[in-house]
Amino acid sequence: MALAALLTTACKKEQAVAVPLVSVDISINLNLPEYNALQVVGGWAYVIGGSEGLIVYRKSTDEFSALDRHCTYQSADQCRVTVDDSQVMARDTACCHSAFLLLDGSVVNGPAVFGLKRYNTTFNGTVLRIFN
Repeated sequence: MALAALLTTACKKEQAVAVPLVSVDISINLNLPEYNALQVVGGWAYVIGGSEGLIVYRKSTDEFSALDRHCTYQSADQCRVTVDDSQVMARDTACCHSAFLLLDGSVVNGPAVFGLKRYNTTFNGTVLRIFN
């Protein structure tokens, strides 16, 4: 009986931090002016989509990271992270008080314990596809 209660509590905690499941299938042409920052490694851009918007970060010449901006700490509050002055982290100082690495969405500073939700990407040299 105690084990069942523990498992139920663990499941509830997991659900409490869940970012809403949103269908994502976006293609962006990196030659468009609004995506100029993504032309260089280390560049990033905000893209409409996901639960609270996306941050797309160029990890290498052919690899990208696409992260949902929805903070994973107390996700029901719908806190949205923004890229900070370091240009390598996304954080929210007013709502979820957490910071995440743009490279992979991992937690740099809590109270969040779960990284940002990541989406799959493919790149053909011009068009970046972001999907789940």
